Amino acid sequence: MRSISIFGATGSVGESTFDLICRAGGAKAFRTVALTGARNVARLAEMARVLRAEVAVCADESCLPDLRAALAGSGVQAAAGDAAIAEAADRPADWVMSAIVGAAGLVPGLRALRHGGTLALANKESLVTAGPLLMATAAAHGARLLPVDSEHSAIFQALVGEDIASVERIILTASGGALRDWPLPALAQATVKEALAHPNWAMGQRITIDSASMFNKALEVIETREFFGVSPDQIEVIIHPESLIHSLVGFQDGAIMAHLGAPDMRHAIGYALNWPDRAPLPVARLDLAQIATLSFRAPDLARYPALRLCREVMAARGLAGAVFNAAKEIALDRFLDGGIGFMDMAGVVEDTLARVMPEMCLETDVMTLEDIQGADHLARVRAAEAAAVLAGRRAT
Repeated sequence: MRSISIFGATGSVGESTFDLICRAGGAKAFRTVALTGARNVARLAEMARVLRAEVAVCADESCLPDLRAALAGSGVQAAAGDAAIAEAADRPADWVMSAIVGAAGLVPGLRALRHGGTLALANKESLVTAGPLLMATAAAHGARLLPVDSEHSAIFQALVGEDIASVERIILTASGGALRDWPLPALAQATVKEALAHPNWAMGQRITIDSASMFNKALEVIETREFFGVSPDQIEVIIHPESLIHSLVGFQDGAIMAHLGAPDMRHAIGYALNWPDRAPLPVARLDLAQIATLSFRAPDLARYPALRLCREVMAARGLAGAVFNAAKEIALDRFLDGGIGFMDMAGVVEDTLARVMPEMCLETDVMTLEDIQGADHLARVRAAEAAAVLAGRRAT
């Protein structure tokens, strides 16, 4: 019986993982070690009961009494807080889903890798902030990283049986988000509700806003460089409104391999769960005759400045990824709480990079967790300062 853990179980990726685990036999087929979530205690407890988890952990310590009450009599241990999540990752498991959103997913992922199992990585921020450290940790412990972002799973699958040296280009597709067809001058006035109206995907609030701003795709560009070891100039981004092609890999003979599928995260999750085999999945099958047309267009960097900024981050290397991600998270927080406008998010990130990078981002891939956490902390302080300035201007 394979042992599993799901970090970020109550988010959209976690829910899809839970669905596939249940369909594959649930507690009869898997021994569930740990489930973690944020504040949705009722759902976390329900999942833990169904899978008979050893421990369920909520990130918010104030929710612990409610979690204990919800798990009373189940035999599932309840815990809360960042330290408890890290301790849950210290429990060995054969297969771990890393689906915590943001930099908070880094420490659990690093700890899980030390057991030498498989880490199914949906937490792109881990590779953005600490790519070399994550890859080195996996190598040192004989662990395997499998990508769960739909784009990177598609690339991974297109490379099966191929030599990475024969790859000429990797093309990441992007939906363009909810505001992709808005007039450029109107973007500054976009509201949170408008940015959340994604035309193709049903995702969490934060990732949906990141899709609209294309910060999500910017993170994925960096993730591609870190995971596959290609150079930045080999990575391209194209707007594909239908979201049916998840990524493409171009080879030196001119051939391009494309991965197509319905916009359903269970494609990538199921591939990682069953790898190296393929198993039947409950996802829609494409009717190409009905689809008829697939469309593409180049991204406008004025509309999506995040794509320009990620190129600067890759050129700087070192701790630039940690700074970029931390600033992005603070900027997103401020947009969600109404402090800054939609286009101000890129301004906060750019200002933070300009102020922090000269001080902390040395051109080296040798970094420690302490280095990364220090850069993350300083970037959050500087990003909050930049956001406060922009908020003040909006108020006047």
